[in-house]
Amino acid sequence: MNMLTDKVAFITGAASGIGLASAKRLAQEGARVILADMQDEEGQRAQQEITQAGGEALFVHCDVSSPDSVRQAVEAGVQAFGRLDIVFANAGVNGVWAPIDELQPDEWNTTLAINLTGTYLTVHFTVPHLRRAGGGSIIITSSVNGNRTFSTPGASAYSTTKAGQVAFMKMIALELGRDNIRCNAICPGLIHTNIGQRTQQRHTEDIGIEVELPQGSPALHEGEGDPADVADTCLFLACDLSRHVSGVELYVDGGASLLR
Repeated sequence: MNMLTDKVAFITGAASGIGLASAKRLAQEGARVILADMQDEEGQRAQQEITQAGGEALFVHCDVSSPDSVRQAVEAGVQAFGRLDIVFANAGVNGVWAPIDELQPDEWNTTLAINLTGTYLTVHFTVPHLRRAGGGSIIITSSVNGNRTFSTPGASAYSTTKAGQVAFMKMIALELGRDNIRCNAICPGLIHTNIGQRTQQRHTEDIGIEVELPQGSPALHEGEGDPADVADTCLFLACDLSRHVSGVELYVDGGASLLR
């Protein structure tokens, strides 16, 4: 349908998982996509995959916890494509999950720097370009954790950042409304990506939080989803179909978090 023809999207964490699936989906609809990530090899591969499929993409190295890195990535993307219409602040980590008295200050700070400060920096450096384009859409990847569910043992830092992202989204949705800039958050549940492989867990079994559904989950697909499910939601928020939607968190979990 080419719902995003002539639009340019800046996507963080775009080399894998939800970011990559969303970049491909937006490109399929005509958007030129700026792939921002720290994984250079994977990012270059993602760029190649999108261009080989007939889309336009540019990979830029970006550490979302570094102001200079984010600024340079945004400027490189805008210089290449001339404008910016869609911002997907997606980069994030699970970080370290551990009992609060074992979770170290540097571990807490790292999770906040990437997930929460990284979201702020992405928005901070892209908003001027959205204003120059006459408006646009900001999308933030939050989570059911910290917003609907609090049953993940040891994930205090992670859940705090995910809740903070939603509060941040609501604040800037009102702040930027007069600029015709919409801001919304996606809150995925159990999505099959590789982020769990990079999660460090220590003694979480000692916390004693356990949720069991003996007969299985009655949610859609038992609450399990794929990056493509989130990518389609991202497309909705990026295009004009959601032109009057702002300040909203959308749960992409098949309804599973209603049980917990």
